[in-house]
Amino acid sequence: MPRFHCPLPLAAGTELELPAGAARHVQVLRMQPGQHITLFDGAGDGEWSATITRMGRSDVAVQVGAFQATGREASRAVHLLAGITANERMDWLVEKATEIGVASITPLLAERSVLKLKGERGDKKRAHWQAVAVAACEQCGGNRVPTIHPAVTLAEWAATHANAADAAAPQRVLLSLAEGTRPLLQAVEAGAQPVLFLSGPEGGLSPAEEALARAQGFAPVTLGPRVLRAETAPLMALSALVLR
Repeated sequence: MPRFHCPLPLAAGTELELPAGAARHVQVLRMQPGQHITLFDGAGDGEWSATITRMGRSDVAVQVGAFQATGREASRAVHLLAGITANERMDWLVEKATEIGVASITPLLAERSVLKLKGERGDKKRAHWQAVAVAACEQCGGNRVPTIHPAVTLAEWAATHANAADAAAPQRVLLSLAEGTRPLLQAVEAGAQPVLFLSGPEGGLSPAEEALARAQGFAPVTLGPRVLRAETAPLMALSALVLR
């Protein structure tokens, strides 16, 4: 059954108009009144059945049906602070990370990032990546849409994210090629504690950025002897952490 993100208050028996993006998708599929769809609000609590009641030129009305609790979300919240990659690779990273179960992604404006995003251009790119995450959730069955945060430099991020000492704070790990790193799953504590995984763009983080990250409590880790692409490394780490 087709699934659509509907970030509105949903309750059985209510009638509502779908948001513009979902309505366009229903129309592209040439669905008709009486057909059934699935709605989710992105909060991760579950999903609702719904029946199309009206098809307009640019709007679609539905009646919300029964709620079904689902358990498709990762038991451990993993947040990515990932260097912005070139071309379409960042789209691919957002899509695949969402499918795997990422909790949030913060695009990092690293010193070696090819793509530099600020102002209106940055806002448009963030909205685009958020739409990619929504579409990935619709496809994969995820009911919690990961937040795509505004792109920031590592210094900007560090200025607003103090390294909390409480047990509920995410454990910070940094992908590093320096000597003395530990394998990821040896460095990360077992259990459901959230993890913040930091990795750079093509070429990695600069020495200054890595020094700043370590000063902010990021423990250096390795994913093994192979050199992975900038968009592959976060996905490998994410997969290992959510399946642990």
